[in-house]
Amino acid sequence: MSNPPNTLAPSHQDLSGHDQTFLDTNELVLNMGPQHPSTHGVLRVVLKLDGEKVLGTECIIGYLHRGVEKIAEHRTYAMFNPYVDRMDYVAAVSNGIGYCEAVEKLLNVEAPPRARYVRVILTELNRLASHMLWLGTHALDIGAITPLFYTFRDREEVLKIFEKYCGARLTTHAFRIGGCLYETYEGFEREVKAFVAFVTPKIDEYEELLTTNRIWVERTKGVGVISGKDCIDLGVTGPLLRASGVKWDLRKAQPYAAYSEFDFEIPTRENGDTYDRYMVRVAEMRQSLRIISQAVEAIPEGPIMAKIPKVIKPPVGEIYHSVEAPKGELGYFIVSDGSTQPYRVRVRPPSFVNLQALDKMVRGQMVADVVAVIGTLDIVLGEVDR
Repeated sequence: MSNPPNTLAPSHQDLSGHDQTFLDTNELVLNMGPQHPSTHGVLRVVLKLDGEKVLGTECIIGYLHRGVEKIAEHRTYAMFNPYVDRMDYVAAVSNGIGYCEAVEKLLNVEAPPRARYVRVILTELNRLASHMLWLGTHALDIGAITPLFYTFRDREEVLKIFEKYCGARLTTHAFRIGGCLYETYEGFEREVKAFVAFVTPKIDEYEELLTTNRIWVERTKGVGVISGKDCIDLGVTGPLLRASGVKWDLRKAQPYAAYSEFDFEIPTRENGDTYDRYMVRVAEMRQSLRIISQAVEAIPEGPIMAKIPKVIKPPVGEIYHSVEAPKGELGYFIVSDGSTQPYRVRVRPPSFVNLQALDKMVRGQMVADVVAVIGTLDIVLGEVDR
């Protein structure tokens, strides 16, 4: 008996039918996260793809939510102070100065000049530490491992100063309502000056590694472009806004602490891409060193705490106060009902607001560029979710 003719359909390994459509759609929905490495925390990004081209994104947040703002309503003003350090834990000092100055405005008191100078020095050191961590991890996201070693080596020197000053390295609870709890330790000024002298040439080393590196330039130039107008429409602030050509920095526009007494520049760029955001942050690191050098040379003598009551009970009213955190505008809206606890607290975190821009920045880019754009946003999910 002869064998019947082969009427079976071609197997999936038969590549001759290359013109056949095996999927009923060109679009693919892909989950990116939630995992830690390239999403800088528990961020889940749902990507809508056409091949490797991004058609759209949706950021799903809330995996880290701790209810910080609600906790504030059940704590006294002083008791809530350490909680703000845990939002953007990479820039805890900036969180602290924003909250303390907001409450001081409610109380209508001002920190003494010495305290304001110490606040500026520690806040700018923290800006350097934050930018160093950003640069090392951003480069690592894109595939460069050496900058991580360089930046963490130098960031360690900042953390040593913080540890000597108040005993903490990361969640640095440096400030109190009314000024600073701790006087500067013996040798503080000398160590800060030594740090400035040590790290100034190190920033040149970062640039030698990356600024003209062909791979770095190709992965960052023209990637994640956003215009200044779109930044303003979305409420984007910080280095993202300045890299798009908008010269806005709260240290100059609405000076707080002692910033009005120092001479420094606001770095800006024009293209609004990942490369320009890198260049702006590197320039900001140099400006931070410039501010620190001026402040440490001119720290005034005197008390470090204003005279405030032991039990803090601000008068009935409300206040909004914002500072220029490393990631952008960090604002605190506090409503007082005259009791020892805030009636309402609302935080305006730059990471949360800036994350809105991700969809506009990655549309039309490749999947690999999504990682670069998330890195260039410099978000911390502790601040996004609060």
